[in-house]
Amino acid sequence: EGPESFPPLRNEAAVRVLQGRMKGIQGHCNSCYMDAALFSLFSCTSVLDSMLFMPFPLCDRNVQGILRDEIVNPLRRTGFVRASSVMHLREQLTDKGQCSSFTNAEKDPEEFLNLIMQQILGIEPLLKLQSGGQEQECYCYQIFMDKQEDLVVPDVQQLVERSFLSSDLKLVEIPSCFIIQMPRFGKEYKMFSKIIPSLELDITDLLLDSPRECCLCGDVATLECS
Repeated sequence: EGPESFPPLRNEAAVRVLQGRMKGIQGHCNSCYMDAALFSLFSCTSVLDSMLFMPFPLCDRNVQGILRDEIVNPLRRTGFVRASSVMHLREQLTDKGQCSSFTNAEKDPEEFLNLIMQQILGIEPLLKLQSGGQEQECYCYQIFMDKQEDLVVPDVQQLVERSFLSSDLKLVEIPSCFIIQMPRFGKEYKMFSKIIPSLELDITDLLLDSPRECCLCGDVATLECS
């Protein structure tokens, strides 16, 4: 008999299970970066459920079991994960990683994702990006951009498009999973007080060599003006 699994929460079930007090992943000792990442990756989508079940080549089954049985399944079943469960995962990451401070310091979510996906589970990179003719592979994309006066309350679509444009980036292929890290700054200053989630993301203009229509005549475009 295989490990128990619970499907991601959808629609009315998501509201019923996740809304209210004592819901979500309990924070403790600078865990917010990991709590937010885990909630985003697993609460309402199954796109990364292979992380919980697949016997990847480098896979650490102990970490995989903690992630599945102590964090994702309780989150989907009851809408609540105890801080001790996340600490159990953090202790394992500290043992496996090159860094000793996963249990007490705040980290960049990208550092956590790279460690768990690449070093611990051995998953192939999810994104292939091209910039200036050079290809690079990664697990998530961090939005970088200068302050934009015309964007007061932006949506994710606008932020991704402008970030790709300012960094001269293109997606080499349609990703199986597109993990996006929002722009963020310290406690004193945040670039945007609110960001509207885009429920769907149109990546047509972000794809390398994707056929698109000319904005003047409507035929297939032959040139792209940034």
